[in-house]
Amino acid sequence: MNVSVRLADLLTGMAPAPDGAPQEGHALVMIVFYAALFGVFYFLLIRPQSKRNREVRELQDSLSKGDRVVTTGGIFATVHKVEEDVVTLEIAEGVRVKAQRGAVSERIGASDAGKKKEDA
Repeated sequence: MNVSVRLADLLTGMAPAPDGAPQEGHALVMIVFYAALFGVFYFLLIRPQSKRNREVRELQDSLSKGDRVVTTGGIFATVHKVEEDVVTLEIAEGVRVKAQRGAVSERIGASDAGKKKEDA
């Protein structure tokens, strides 16, 4: 008996709406709500991240010798040699390291490098 009372209490939460409450349109409201929620996530999270990924991919594809870059690890370097998937970076005079092309996250121009030195 006690179990059936608890079950009945649980099922009353799933009971139909009381008399006088609007019966139609619940499904439509939920569909509109979820569509709006997806729209917010798309425009605030998904789209900007996709745009950033596309820009970084284009940057990595356009690397050339002499470019000043920053790696994902935060190392400032100059591109010495570009191969298929490997980039040789010169991090100090005569010190060269090989890195994956995907490790390059940002290109810094002469104007950007000057600004960073002034800020430091």
